[in-house]
Amino acid sequence: MQPTAMAKSDSFFIRAKVTTNGSTYVPAEIDLGSFVNLGVSKSTLLRIHNISVQYADTTGPEYPIYSIAVPPAKAAWQLTTQSQTAMVTADDKSLVSSGSLTAYGDSTATTHPQGLFQVADMNPQMWTQGYLVGVDSLFLACDTIGTFASGDMDISIVMECTLENATQANSVALALSQQ
Repeated sequence: MQPTAMAKSDSFFIRAKVTTNGSTYVPAEIDLGSFVNLGVSKSTLLRIHNISVQYADTTGPEYPIYSIAVPPAKAAWQLTTQSQTAMVTADDKSLVSSGSLTAYGDSTATTHPQGLFQVADMNPQMWTQGYLVGVDSLFLACDTIGTFASGDMDISIVMECTLENATQANSVALALSQQ
């Protein structure tokens, strides 16, 4: 019987939330200081395996999110390893994950029943081994364009993570993939 590769630690979950304000970029810092330890005799890195996203009306998650405006309304979010002042594209080495929610309406103030579209355009679960992180903080941010008739929304994420000791191999991989 061959031994199987095991995770470096049991997986755990980190949760974060940011609230749109209808007009500007909104960042929130996620402190990883209790997970990531660099520069000590045994450095510890964080590996993100999955990110799930929830879009919820600020009144409560049971209230609908909708738009009756033309053009459509869009709420975009991103998770980065560096503080940003605006949304970034996938060629920015600080981008870990991103996505958006678009709501379509029309000029007759009608909400289309199938007018909500969620896009997870970059997520760690799309990668073979998740996304390795070696920073003290992550930054969750959102921005909106257009008008959501339902008002502001909370964009919450749940990250499934494991911890692993830094090795020469994963330190090189980390240096090549992030700033």
